[in-house]
Amino acid sequence: MKIRFAVAQTSYLGWLLVAATDRGVCFLIMGDDPETLQGLVRKKFPRAEIQTHDAALAEIVARVVSFVESPRLGLELPLDIQGTPFQKRVWIALQEIPQGATVSYSQIAARIGRPKAVRAVAAACAANPVALVVPCHRVIRRDGNLAGYYWGIDRKRALLKREAEEVFGE
Repeated sequence: MKIRFAVAQTSYLGWLLVAATDRGVCFLIMGDDPETLQGLVRKKFPRAEIQTHDAALAEIVARVVSFVESPRLGLELPLDIQGTPFQKRVWIALQEIPQGATVSYSQIAARIGRPKAVRAVAAACAANPVALVVPCHRVIRRDGNLAGYYWGIDRKRALLKREAEEVFGE
């Protein structure tokens, strides 16, 4: 498998790494420095031929950065992600959450017809390989508090705040 990647810096989330196959984005992660992110893509895909980006990937990265800076633009990208059937159901449900909205893990579990699978939903969120495109940051605890986010609660809070500002003018 050949995977191309590129990194870019954002104004408030730090660095992004976008990795893609010929079929679509397979990995989108955030972090504090590009070297660590590059190590993570190599760890995630140890058997892949990893290459630096090309013009087509540069356009995708620009779209992701534009979305981060102005969420109202939306973010729909071709995806090439692997997961179990359950994870894929959760990820599809996450993509249906409108910008500026949040839902609980239990609400996602109910939406996919598995109301008792709240912990499994949380695990699927944690396994999400494409942050932002599959917006797991929009999932919160039933009591309204922010729950774990692989990229850090501060990033989750910042994403939700930026989306609320764009959608509701808050």
